[in-house]
Amino acid sequence: MGIYEELQARGLIAQVTDEEVVRELVNNGKATFYIGFDPTADSLHVGHFMALCLMKRLQMAGNKPIALIGGGTAMIGDPSGRTDMRSMMTKETIDHNCDCFKKQMSKFINFEGDNGAIFVNNADWLLNLNYVELLREVGACFSVNNMLRAECYKQRMEKGLSFLEFNYMIMQSYDFYYLFQKYGCNMQFGGDDQWSNMLGGTELIRKKLGKDAYAMTITLLLNSEGKKMGKTVGGAVWLDENKTSPFEFYQYWRNVGDADVLKCIKMLTFIPLEEIKKMEDWQGEQLNKAKEILAFELTKLVHGEENAMLAEKQTKAAFGGGSVEDMPVKEIPSDAVSVIDVLTAVGLCKSRGEARRLIEGGGVSVNDDKVSVDDMSIDKYKAQGEFILHKGKKIHYRVILK
Repeated sequence: MGIYEELQARGLIAQVTDEEVVRELVNNGKATFYIGFDPTADSLHVGHFMALCLMKRLQMAGNKPIALIGGGTAMIGDPSGRTDMRSMMTKETIDHNCDCFKKQMSKFINFEGDNGAIFVNNADWLLNLNYVELLREVGACFSVNNMLRAECYKQRMEKGLSFLEFNYMIMQSYDFYYLFQKYGCNMQFGGDDQWSNMLGGTELIRKKLGKDAYAMTITLLLNSEGKKMGKTVGGAVWLDENKTSPFEFYQYWRNVGDADVLKCIKMLTFIPLEEIKKMEDWQGEQLNKAKEILAFELTKLVHGEENAMLAEKQTKAAFGGGSVEDMPVKEIPSDAVSVIDVLTAVGLCKSRGEARRLIEGGGVSVNDDKVSVDDMSIDKYKAQGEFILHKGKKIHYRVILK
């Protein structure tokens, strides 16, 4: 089985421009490919995770990756999958985010050796373009009629699509055109919501250079209800341990739905397909075991084996299978007076109002005591200097007063 067939078997391939050519190139290690990441935050998140794993898989098969950071395109903002316009970021913020991305990518992609990845920032060429020259060079290659039919713009047309965002497809297409000429980049991979933008790049290369380039999209990571995975009530699941701790990252995957666990193992882990096939008939407690495998493997990929083992240990402790000493710890100021203070201090609630509503709904306990709005004081726990905080049935912390 070649790498292309493995990607198919794992359910990762969504759309491809010329399947036979793409299959031959990637299976024989002849692809020089790029995936773009716009630095809209100071950390990569689970939404980027599949793309990073795809780069790793293809590189392991002998293909050469180009990791493109969108320092230039981030100044416009990608309208794909959006119902509103992205917030404008300063160049300083974008540059900072680019630096953060590069550090995190090094955990997944090898930048050394003959097929070592190349790291590029499209600000290096996009920000130097002369607008009139760009219009003359590539403007005639794009049909406005075709652009307006593209999926990446359709859902924005009702609320209004700014001319700024309308240029995004041209910028992304120019990236492919530039990388094709400078590095011999013959393929672009990305999420399925990028298909229209990617086709724009292949068409630009064909019209300007008379040569063929290829595109392939990977399946979006959706749960059984059709919603994007990688988001919690509190926001995105980040790959930066300072934004989402290894324990919280482990917990996210440990708590995926029964209907989603095997799909996630197939798409996201590097466990051999033969081993995954043996799990297909698992039911009941066996599915819980599968979730533990998923959580451990992904935490190991992102945070290393030591942190994965610690997160596993903390999880067992939090759910009654280990020592309290091994539970995940949150330290808060000793001047906290109520459970509302605690919930906001440890980051389980964004506001005091949210914390109060959670308590009113009966979703919070301290040690073995259910918290009510009539008794939210933590004075009786202060003598011990610590206590166990429970949010629902799945979130448990050892809280230490400092």
